[in-house]
Amino acid sequence: MINWQWSRFEELTGQEVYSILKARQDVFIVEQDCPYHDADGADQRSLHLSGWGEDGNDLAAYLRIIPPSSPESVVAIGRVITTYSYRGSGLGKELMKRAVEKATELFPGYDLYLSGQAHLQTFYGAYGFKAEGDIYEEDGIPHIAMFLRRF
Repeated sequence: MINWQWSRFEELTGQEVYSILKARQDVFIVEQDCPYHDADGADQRSLHLSGWGEDGNDLAAYLRIIPPSSPESVVAIGRVITTYSYRGSGLGKELMKRAVEKATELFPGYDLYLSGQAHLQTFYGAYGFKAEGDIYEEDGIPHIAMFLRRF
């Protein structure tokens, strides 16, 4: 049983922030051997979706939604992870489903954007995202810009 939680940054407890940052470091920096600045200044204005194990202390899945910065911009979904011990359980699918629903509800009419690892195009495509442009390298990993266009 996963307990899903939407939170603004200021609503997260210190322990929740620690668990989220640790999971992001474990996956993106250590596991993928990719040193980069995770603390990019966007967390404070983002909406965070976290899925917690039954005990409430075990982070299973996470992502953030970055609101549009202007009427012409997009809603960005990023830092999408399922932690190691929960992989293969379908949580990534539930995570993305919830993210697309919430972003559409909160920001109707805005396109959704994510910078996805290139090998995950089919996964994100299942939620309506379409690749645009060429594959590019981001922090040593092939990525592609993907959009869920509203119009």
